[in-house]
Amino acid sequence: MKLQSPDVFATMQPDLLRVDDRVAEAASIDIAVPVVTQLIGDIVSAGGKRLRPTLLLLAARAFRYDLDTLVTAAAGVELLHTASLVHDDTIDRAALRRGKPTLNSRLSSGAVILVGDYLFAQSAMLAAATENTRVVAIFASTLGDICEGQLREMFDAHRLDQTRDEYDRRIYGKTAALFAGAAEMGSVIGGAPPATVAELRAFGRDLGMAFQVMDDVLDVRADTADLGKPAGNDLRQGTVTLPTMLYAAGLADGSAEADHLRAVVAGENEDAAAIDAVVWAIRASGAIEAATAVAEDHVARAKARLAVVPDAETRALLEDVADFALARAS
Repeated sequence: MKLQSPDVFATMQPDLLRVDDRVAEAASIDIAVPVVTQLIGDIVSAGGKRLRPTLLLLAARAFRYDLDTLVTAAAGVELLHTASLVHDDTIDRAALRRGKPTLNSRLSSGAVILVGDYLFAQSAMLAAATENTRVVAIFASTLGDICEGQLREMFDAHRLDQTRDEYDRRIYGKTAALFAGAAEMGSVIGGAPPATVAELRAFGRDLGMAFQVMDDVLDVRADTADLGKPAGNDLRQGTVTLPTMLYAAGLADGSAEADHLRAVVAGENEDAAAIDAVVWAIRASGAIEAATAVAEDHVARAKARLAVVPDAETRALLEDVADFALARAS
């Protein structure tokens, strides 16, 4: 596996700094509650690698690079992502994200939901500010997909009998839809040919699927210090991920291991030691390697779609973004 080069983020840094400024401006909230203002500022400034804005910018780079419009759209995509995380943490009752306290740990659930709604509204205003009706339509469709993915995760929780199709549909909505939408928005703003727009959207989808599969792998592979949240957190929430599904498929019905896993997933056994035992069993079963192979297949398919990008340097940068989905440690 090719390791991710830092060149893509170094190359795009000047434009991403403009995106950061636009995000900070849009997320500012003028209310007489300093703690809320500070917490929102902390959230939007802790956005990691800004993968989704990077993808949006790169999708236009080989075509018409209207930087002002692209920065506006990229900031909208990043705020949409941030708003979804705020709501996600509320649903999961998560106390930490990237090792830092969440809004959910500091404010009432009602206040957190309103903050998330505020960020959603600001992201929609940024999409509208592009004055591109197709970008607005993509944004609205993506928001619907994200909500559907979150609903699927809620209603599929504690169900060990999920199918791969159900899992794929859930992670598409939860994660891959925004990657696909970001790539489509960028290529539309760039004026790419319709066939190229379709291929870049598909690239984003496969990239997002790989990213979420690897996120699920990291949940059981990495330790708490690397993750910034408890290892095995998905199991604690009753969320059935691909490594858990693959591990379960290798267990004999009625075995002690199968009964133990079912009790943990169902929330009937919430003992920390019991959950840790399942995490270690998944690590030893080969399920992590099998799930990683699925992510690698998504990345290979994503890269194969980049033949439509006419600029070799942009293709290489997009390949680096795809490789990052596999190479990241946490």
